[in-house]
Amino acid sequence: MAWFRRRPAPSARSDRPTAKDDFLHLEHFVQTRRGVEAFLEPKTTVTETTVLLIAHDGEWTRRRVPSVETARAWGNKVGIPVYDVALVGYPKRMREFNERRKRAQQT
Repeated sequence: MAWFRRRPAPSARSDRPTAKDDFLHLEHFVQTRRGVEAFLEPKTTVTETTVLLIAHDGEWTRRRVPSVETARAWGNKVGIPVYDVALVGYPKRMREFNERRKRAQQT
């Protein structure tokens, strides 16, 4: 009776990068951009806790993190400010970057 089988847990999926890969990506972003700040996004019913890195020009990247505490410790380790997006919101430069990218794709 195959229809009673449980789906594998999301963390067991092999197509998803590991937490180590995610942190390597985030560290590369910090090392190759200027003025990077981290914004913590809380866990929801749909997504895990994530950290959003935003550079001085609004370019951004987002990755899952194990916890808010882990993300804060990582931000302190790499020397970037870490903000709670629920308290401070998303910076204007990110919205402007998204708008520029959207306009460029339309032409």
